[in-house]
Amino acid sequence: MRPRYAPPKRGLDMDASREITRLLQRHHQGDRDAFDRMVPLVYERMRGIARGQIARAGRRGQTLDTTALVQEAYLQLVEVDGVDWQDRGHFFAICARAMRRILVDDARRRHAAKRGGDAVPVTLDADVLAAESGSEQVLAINDALTGLEAFNERLARVVECRYFAGMTEEETARALDTSLRTVQRDWMRARAWLLKALA
Repeated sequence: MRPRYAPPKRGLDMDASREITRLLQRHHQGDRDAFDRMVPLVYERMRGIARGQIARAGRRGQTLDTTALVQEAYLQLVEVDGVDWQDRGHFFAICARAMRRILVDDARRRHAAKRGGDAVPVTLDADVLAAESGSEQVLAINDALTGLEAFNERLARVVECRYFAGMTEEETARALDTSLRTVQRDWMRARAWLLKALA
């Protein structure tokens, strides 16, 4: 059964941010309903993350829309046990990772159904990745990010926060509990590594 969402609230002021953190901590402590109470506070941001991920994956042949991707991510996240949620930034980083996995699984199914074969080379734009269409693009990006994770896990987490979750450098630093300067340095290193991997 699909979850029913209350109308989302606009903006994330400090009170809402504290409430999200409180509800995440309650969920970690075993309050299963806390996650449902949190959803209206984060729903619009989750939709924004989903829109960005779908746009980067390419809409041609896409079988998931924004609402479906948010709901699939919700269903995965609500079942996760043992995550020591730090704050809303940590939640959005994990949310972006869940959405990426969902899109990759969807791309694998579509790719296998079409023809199979190796992923095609892709390029990076000035920011990071060019948004080309098709399941091959999604799979190539995922393979590159998996390689980056094996090389340096923190760099991969920075890419997830900055590129997939659309976080600012400051939000990324808070989510990863590191300094702004480290995030800036890691973002440059991650882009350079991915450029080489995708060349």
